Amino acid sequence: MEKTLTYSPLPRVKRTASGIRDFDEEACEWVEFIKCMRDCGVQIAPLTEYVSLYFEEGTEQQRLDILREQCERLFRQRADLDAIIARLDAKIGHYESVIDEQ
Repeated sequence: MEKTLTYSPLPRVKRTASGIRDFDEEACEWVEFIKCMRDCGVQIAPLTEYVSLYFEEGTEQQRLDILREQCERLFRQRADLDAIIARLDAKIGHYESVIDEQ
């Protein structure tokens, strides 16, 4: 499924005379970064704030705070997933034992 960039926090991308986006290397790096962040569940609001701050001088601490907050959120999600996986593994082990005994 193709995803649109229309509503992404992507910084302005140059356009050709006919209005088609002309992605240079920097724009492609932004697309890759935003896609990576979205794929792991980072919401649009913190990404938009990060991108906006990126173009302002003296905002390194704020950007770092955003990235740390998102990383902490991902660690919590991973812990939740690990607990779910452990529970599923136990269930799988139970059924494998039941089947092996048959």
